[in-house]
Amino acid sequence: MGIMINLDVVMAKRKIGLTELSKEVDITMANLSILKNNKAKAIRFSTLEALCRTLECQPGDLIEFIEDKQPE
Repeated sequence: MGIMINLDVVMAKRKIGLTELSKEVDITMANLSILKNNKAKAIRFSTLEALCRTLECQPGDLIEFIEDKQPE
């Protein structure tokens, strides 16, 4: 599985929509949607910092490592 972005979960907990978050963080709706839908290949620290500041969370709330299960 690898790295998962839990932006949708944090947004739901904070009751903030894509449009409002896009304006607050100053990131395009398209790029925010890519992050929200786990399609991103990378994230800038400045973007991560802005998301954490706006959503009042820690990077670990947004990013999670899920180990691949190896077949036995």
